[in-house]
Amino acid sequence: METTWRPHLESGPGTLHERLIDALRADIAGGVLSPGVRMPTHRELARILKIGVGTVSKFYAEAERLGLLTSRVGRGTFVANGRLDERRFEGPIDLTLNLPPSGPAASRLGATLARLGKRDDLADYIAIPPQPGLDRHRQAGAEWLKRWANLRDVDWRRLLVTNGAQHGMSLGFDAICRPGETILTDAVTFHGASAIADNRGFTLVGLPMDGEGLIPDALEDAVLRTGARIVYVQPTLQNPTARSMSLERREAIVRVARRHDLWLLECDVYSPLARAGAARRGETVEIVPIASLAPERTVYAGSVSKSFGAGLRVGFLVAPNETIFDRLCLGMRASIYSTGTLGPLVAAEWISDGSAEDILREVAGEAEHRSAIALRALGSAVEQPSYPASLHLWLPMSELAAERTAGRLLRQNVVVTPPSSFTITGELVSGLRLCLGSLPDQASLDRVLGIVASALSAESENLATPVI
Repeated sequence: METTWRPHLESGPGTLHERLIDALRADIAGGVLSPGVRMPTHRELARILKIGVGTVSKFYAEAERLGLLTSRVGRGTFVANGRLDERRFEGPIDLTLNLPPSGPAASRLGATLARLGKRDDLADYIAIPPQPGLDRHRQAGAEWLKRWANLRDVDWRRLLVTNGAQHGMSLGFDAICRPGETILTDAVTFHGASAIADNRGFTLVGLPMDGEGLIPDALEDAVLRTGARIVYVQPTLQNPTARSMSLERREAIVRVARRHDLWLLECDVYSPLARAGAARRGETVEIVPIASLAPERTVYAGSVSKSFGAGLRVGFLVAPNETIFDRLCLGMRASIYSTGTLGPLVAAEWISDGSAEDILREVAGEAEHRSAIALRALGSAVEQPSYPASLHLWLPMSELAAERTAGRLLRQNVVVTPPSSFTITGELVSGLRLCLGSLPDQASLDRVLGIVASALSAESENLATPVI
């Protein structure tokens, strides 16, 4: 069956092909377009909508990449049936990797590399750079942080290019912590912080959380009880809970830090997605980094890896003063001497030519759609993320229930991060984290979420069964 599809295009800040994608999603979800329906040819749809064939071709290619449409040589383009193609996966279906959808960056990478290959300064990028990185990459990093992380006063001369944000965190902890020292953090936190602590011999102490994350009074109590000097925070779309601190909460944390002369290590890799998602909807969100509120005591770790692609491994680490900057450079020299240059070269090229904004907006839009699919599929079992453009979602439950649910999913060939990976203090907060970006398309995600929903239902029945 063929359709003369006439989409209703909502007005808004998105590009025409993005609005076509949104209209296609809406008509598939609303039953206007059924699985298997043949779509108009490129020229026919261009004629119907009175737009260029090139725009339609870009729309069809993007819709196929997202799993909304499928093309068959010699037959045409059809609405996808939404079934999970097991051949796309090798081994278990992995929901543990907190990756951005790769399509927006991957679609531009070939042309970018071809363009970079024509430069006459490529020899600079196989030489060893200085510890902080090449100046042009540090300046691009500062531009990125000003524009998309709202770190308005960042000084590129105190910025190091790192091998991703976790590498930056490791350097930061080494610069401000003594061996065996206690680091305060959320009751559940990024498992990379736990790995660093285990490797370096630091002690992580998890503190009570609420809907905005770390509770200031709990932080103050812990400082008095432990004598700790360092706090690790993720104030925006915290991993694993996707909670965010309000400005008032951030200011309260800073007041405690100043009262007790605490160092703050801020990991801020998700705020660009939150801001870009809002911009895509024509909205503005005012997310103020803790480093802007307490620049004298905050080591700030940012990244483009969650916005472009984790394989680029490009992070930016900002020191609060020259003394800490020198320690970070020494740590860089002692660990890997300096970061590579090719990943930062690509990132800097995208930042300077405007591609970074396009990629970020597309990734944020895809993250929003995937979050919406998960919220529909799992209902009240999922905690609403603080911003729609989240790459991960939090399913609050007891640690025992989380372990049982993870086991049920594993038997269905679906792997999720076990709660033990990010739980610091299990009796305070526990649950499961679902990562939404690593699956190839939305149809695959929808199918896998059906498996997750069945596992959650089985756990609910288990809890409801009386013990005889």
